[in-house]
Amino acid sequence: MSAPITVPGTEPGADVASPLPRAADLALDLTGRTALVTGAAGGIGRACALRLAAAGARVRAVDRAAEGLETLAEEAGALPGSLEPRLLDLTDLDAAEAVAAGTDILVNNAGLQLVRPIEEFPPDVFHTVLTVMLEAPFRLIRGALPHMYGQGWGRIVNLSSVHGLRASAFKSAYVAAKHGLEGLSKTAALEGAPHGVTSNCVNPGYVRTPLVERQIADQAAAHGIPPERVLAEVLLKDSALKRLIEPEEVAEAVLYLCTPQASFMTGASLTLDGGWTAH
Repeated sequence: MSAPITVPGTEPGADVASPLPRAADLALDLTGRTALVTGAAGGIGRACALRLAAAGARVRAVDRAAEGLETLAEEAGALPGSLEPRLLDLTDLDAAEAVAAGTDILVNNAGLQLVRPIEEFPPDVFHTVLTVMLEAPFRLIRGALPHMYGQGWGRIVNLSSVHGLRASAFKSAYVAAKHGLEGLSKTAALEGAPHGVTSNCVNPGYVRTPLVERQIADQAAAHGIPPERVLAEVLLKDSALKRLIEPEEVAEAVLYLCTPQASFMTGASLTLDGGWTAH
């Protein structure tokens, strides 16, 4: 009788979920893991940083907003993990790559938005958006991979958007950056697979964040309609669920991608778009 075949990655101790559900599987313990979250001072980044710290991770919270980082550190004080504020402007690409060294979990979240027709879009702003939202994630991934590869485990989660899968008018820089991030994430997934590193995108629709609140005013100006009509007639026009998604809901999806149950999920785009892309 021939010996049973062992598939690489399923040997004892591999990062594979148990075939039978257990109560312990419902909780995620990231004690001993170091996570880095960019754009951590507010919105989705804040929710992700707090959720990862609540799971026991040591979180490097990266942002250029000193006051927001200070508030975040106070909020995280009672959580099981720890949170270390890192004041950093991601246009400093060398510093971005350096800060990612030694991380087990990388959450690329930082972003910015400007709503303008292409012919009126400032080239310097287009350059900045692509630097922060595409080139900086590349440098952060580049900085994180040696440690991840060395230990045979890593999680890269890229906060993309429904605009990584669909386009909207007046958002050329944002849409271009998010589409590029999708490709970068897939490439990292293919290269990281032999080393136990997964890379995925999370693609929310419109999230209740200061960024979206500013977009409402910008869209009102671009479309020539009152701000109170923007949410229903512009932002949520293609969404089956007529509400904004909360940052904490996005953070739960990010956390899921760090679980053993998600170890076979890589190169994917996890949509949280209220049915937008179901059209």
